[in-house]
Amino acid sequence: MRVLGIDPGIAIMGFGFIDKEGHKLTPVQYGCIQTEAGTPQEIRLKQIYESSCSLLDKYKPDTVAVEKLFFNKNVTNAFSVGQARGVFILAAAQRGLTIGEYTPMQVKQAVVGYGAAEKKQVQEMVKMLLKLSTVPKPDDVADALAVAICHAHSIVLNDRINGVIR
Repeated sequence: MRVLGIDPGIAIMGFGFIDKEGHKLTPVQYGCIQTEAGTPQEIRLKQIYESSCSLLDKYKPDTVAVEKLFFNKNVTNAFSVGQARGVFILAAAQRGLTIGEYTPMQVKQAVVGYGAAEKKQVQEMVKMLLKLSTVPKPDDVADALAVAICHAHSIVLNDRINGVIR
């Protein structure tokens, strides 16, 4: 199963594709979509949409996971990130993909085992779980891979729960 994790952002949107076979997680491709500050918002959103479509079409994930937004201060930034997130979700929905959403705490719990883990702990676990030689940079990329790992683990659990319920 191929999973795509997204750490949404208007300036930098991290992405990470991983393959899951049994308990084995293998990185496929990871990086970020970047837009330039000062560019009109509609152009930045178009760039994110087109890049998202290109990535989805090239790497063909079976499922997608996006980090839920959590902002408590900068409302203007929250709106911009929310728009970028929405553009990505649209691209995924147009391809009929299922979309999981996770809070930062859920991602930390799934990757580190502790919902209040520090960013550095999450990054090191991503490196270890995916057998990478270095922590992916920028931080948004490591975060996106963490979201993908969280979703890969959650899908298995949800399938087991649904199998028991049936």
